[in-house]
Amino acid sequence: MADTVTELEKTVLPLREIPGSYGLPLIGAIRDKLDFYWFEQVPKFYESRRDKYQSTVFRTNVAPGPPGVFNNPRVVMLLDQKSYPVLFDVTKVEKKDVFTGTYVPSTSFTGGYRVLPYLDPSEEMHFKLKLFCFDILGRCLHRFFPEFHDAISDCFSDWEGTLANDGRVDFTKALSTATFKFNVKAFIGRDPFEPGLNSIGPRGPGMTKTWILAQIAPISVVPKSMLPSKLLIPLVELVLHTFPIPFAFVRGEYEKLIRFFRTYGGELLDVAQTQHGIGRDEAAHNLLFITLFNSWGGIDIFLPRMLKRLGALSPEAQLEIAADVRRVRKAIGGINLKALDEMELVKSLVYESLRIDPPIPYQYAHAKRDLIVESHESSFLVKKGEMLAGYMPLACKDPLVFSEPNKFLPKRFMGDGKQLLRYVLWSNGPETQETTLRNKQCAGKHIVPLIGRLLVAELYLRYDFLKIGDDGMLTSLIPAKEKWVF
Repeated sequence: MADTVTELEKTVLPLREIPGSYGLPLIGAIRDKLDFYWFEQVPKFYESRRDKYQSTVFRTNVAPGPPGVFNNPRVVMLLDQKSYPVLFDVTKVEKKDVFTGTYVPSTSFTGGYRVLPYLDPSEEMHFKLKLFCFDILGRCLHRFFPEFHDAISDCFSDWEGTLANDGRVDFTKALSTATFKFNVKAFIGRDPFEPGLNSIGPRGPGMTKTWILAQIAPISVVPKSMLPSKLLIPLVELVLHTFPIPFAFVRGEYEKLIRFFRTYGGELLDVAQTQHGIGRDEAAHNLLFITLFNSWGGIDIFLPRMLKRLGALSPEAQLEIAADVRRVRKAIGGINLKALDEMELVKSLVYESLRIDPPIPYQYAHAKRDLIVESHESSFLVKKGEMLAGYMPLACKDPLVFSEPNKFLPKRFMGDGKQLLRYVLWSNGPETQETTLRNKQCAGKHIVPLIGRLLVAELYLRYDFLKIGDDGMLTSLIPAKEKWVF
């Protein structure tokens, strides 16, 4: 109680009871669940409660929550830039087994181990595995530029061929294949599609998505457009949101993936065992998770969203981005880390993409003790053990921080706008904060922006303009008038 009193003395904002309700036992959770998945969906589910309570901090039965009819997934929701950072403060909150919220998939999906994202920084294995992550990134960074160039060039050629034949293309399929190949080859040093012992093969991206989906299906939202009739809602609820999907359904896919990592990740597994004290089997399952779930899974979500934003810009806006890329390319004589760092407009638009479309929308934590959480207007007492949850797309559109928060502004983080980078939270922490062994910020926090910039640089060295329609289909690629060598 002493800590709480101290915090109360520090705050100058009025203390307010946390608004909101969990409703009647069982009934309240079911009602919120139906609102979240079907009747309102996100972001309206959160916006309607924020507006009703006139507060960006409120109580609700969180959705997504754990599967099952009788679960009460109660949380305190945080939706603004002032309250949200408490989710990153590991002196105040615990991050154990909250990667997917109040629902935790079976460890069968990860070889029987609790992999790094589910560990709290206070756990010894978190320290070892995150240090292993840093080691992996340091060892493979030299492969990023050539491997990305090769993979994305194949992707662009695929787009061009399909456009020539059909006049439009679902650009995400070839992009997904290219980034899968790049990601595995950059981390492991082996082409996952190359024939050979325990090769993953061309089904790799699909197999991986099946494995990921089986873990997160109980908390996944099914677009209403995918249901031919509302009468199917009870069936979907029963199949997806009531019972977790057994690992047995994806055992074959996962065993093929882990055999590849054991076969070709030997050098990294040796490093894990000899330098970090991690057993080879545990290291292999973590290496797979880091490479395919954390890294490729995030990139596979983020890059298509960024491209859709770019493809909706005017030709004049895109030519300005191309000029930024080509100016630096000409001055430096190539594309490298220094070149990407000097592309001010490219850096800004990638950060803006991460602000408006963060690949992971939710964060969760349990209060380690009674603590005070502040919004812009009020302070709130959160009791020890309560779960805090944040929906990042709303926090990163906080109108008290960002002007025109719902608008994609590629130049937002240029010039004086760089001061706003501390409010870009996609990496499980402020963009201006460094990831360390003692926090939960993404170990690869610099890698995702790097890949985003690489894609933009590759794109505008080859093209002057691309057009992506509201239906998400690529309909136009205008080649650059001047030939540029990457």
